[in-house]
Amino acid sequence: MSKLFVMGMGPGDLGLVTPNATRALAACSDWVGYGYYLNLLGDLSEGKQFHDLPLGEEIGRARLALSLAAEGKTTALISSGDIGIYAMATLVFELLDLQLQGKESHPEWLDVDIEVIPGISAMQAGASRVGAMLGHDFCTISLSDLLTPWETIDKRLHACGAGDFVVSFYNPVSKKRDWQLNHARDVLLQYRPATTPVMIGRQLTRPEEMIRFITLGELDAKDVDMFTMVSVGNSDSKHIVNGQKEWIYTPRGYSKKL
Repeated sequence: MSKLFVMGMGPGDLGLVTPNATRALAACSDWVGYGYYLNLLGDLSEGKQFHDLPLGEEIGRARLALSLAAEGKTTALISSGDIGIYAMATLVFELLDLQLQGKESHPEWLDVDIEVIPGISAMQAGASRVGAMLGHDFCTISLSDLLTPWETIDKRLHACGAGDFVVSFYNPVSKKRDWQLNHARDVLLQYRPATTPVMIGRQLTRPEEMIRFITLGELDAKDVDMFTMVSVGNSDSKHIVNGQKEWIYTPRGYSKKL
């Protein structure tokens, strides 16, 4: 049976590619993904056939991966982070769903054996870099309104604030979207203090990595780009300093026992 591995390669550090993902990558003859992410896999890519589609061609990548696998080529559809979080896995299953409804003309896709392999997400990598930021209830919100109406995103921002969740913002800004992050900041400031700790992590786990500790009141979109993860603590999150070391942690409630 033809095989398609749908996998996340983690945030960038080869040490964070899971053993299951490494084994699957080795078993595949063809890799489909965004070229920058494929190149991050370094020596693991030796002898592999790259199918590099640019940003904005996500549907094309999913179609190509399914078709290559249907042809009998053991194929990897690769994304950074976890491929099931704001990434390509959902497109694969949307296309299969459309085929089952008779809205696609690729019945061969239905014979492909699909295995989804999770990866370490950017929010997990960022949280680990600064300590234990995700120690209590948290959520993620994508600030991109390309596929989701802004009214829906705004509603989720208020729900996050009212629920006092730690939140990690995906797609915080882009060249064409430079106001949404500041709006998100202003919404959260209605529900938690301006002193709430914030982690800004750029190129997490990659050689260019930069980590900044700021407060919610200091958060500004001009300091963020598309390679940046922004995580905002809840009203109980703490920023602590021990000499040259800084940490952010979110208490889970053990203080009652301590």
